[in-house]
Amino acid sequence: MSRIAITGATGLIGSALATSLRGDGHRVVRLVRDPARAAADDVVWDPAAGTIDAAGLEGLDAVVHLAGEPIGASRWTDETRRRIHDSRARGTDLLARTLAGLERRPAVLVSSSAVGIYGDRGDEELTEDSSHGDDFLADVCVAWEAAADPAREAGIRVVHPRTGVVIAKDGPLIDKVELPFRLGVGGRVGSGRQYVPWISLTDEIAALRFLIDRPLEGPVNLTGPSPATNLEMTRALGTVLRRPTLLPIPAFAIRLLYGEMGETLATVSQRVLPRRLLDAGFTFRHTTILAALRAAFDRTAA
Repeated sequence: MSRIAITGATGLIGSALATSLRGDGHRVVRLVRDPARAAADDVVWDPAAGTIDAAGLEGLDAVVHLAGEPIGASRWTDETRRRIHDSRARGTDLLARTLAGLERRPAVLVSSSAVGIYGDRGDEELTEDSSHGDDFLADVCVAWEAAADPAREAGIRVVHPRTGVVIAKDGPLIDKVELPFRLGVGGRVGSGRQYVPWISLTDEIAALRFLIDRPLEGPVNLTGPSPATNLEMTRALGTVLRRPTLLPIPAFAIRLLYGEMGETLATVSQRVLPRRLLDAGFTFRHTTILAALRAAFDRTAA
């Protein structure tokens, strides 16, 4: 049995990971911000204030760092951009420095990143060796990964899961598009040719556990093995929900409704491949976007 700490443990991915680990008998330590809501095994921290209960992290086997301000919750004002950046860079730096200073350090820090690091790349196939983009999210991801350097320098194995769009019933994508699709007014965004770097929640959790156990370091793409375009995803969602998908959504409409945030998340194209996962022997449960969507809506996979 291992003792594994998780930041962001109440989020979609964190809560599912905690449930999976506990189901196999592992002890999960949550990092929480509110002392009043902390359970006996929880560790209290406040990334914004730069405080953390270091003693509670002694003797851990692994740490999975998932915490960060949501990027798709609202328009990107200057203040929102600051929170998105600082919640990742400062939080990771605080955690990495704290782990580096422990007497009994964890063997591994799985410190989140995202496919946003690649920027808008059309139909170019992107692997962990691909160059970084030059937009806001790419800059955030570069700073996010670099902030883990103190742990790396202290001899802790650090791996960065560059996660794509997680396909889950309550996930950030389906949460936004389910209602219009159920009403029969869903459709592709713009040309529909932009690639969406998706992964099912089941495979996301399995991959994170794979990264804890396997001797991988540095960036690892957590995306499905068969990249799908927005049009392919739209048709698959229509199939699963048994609704028409004939009404295209103009890209300018997304910009008007959600600003740069909406335009970036809906129209940027990232054809990301999970090369390092596959090379290391990881087996995906859901290999197509249709299978991932069927699983999200509890439909029998075709």
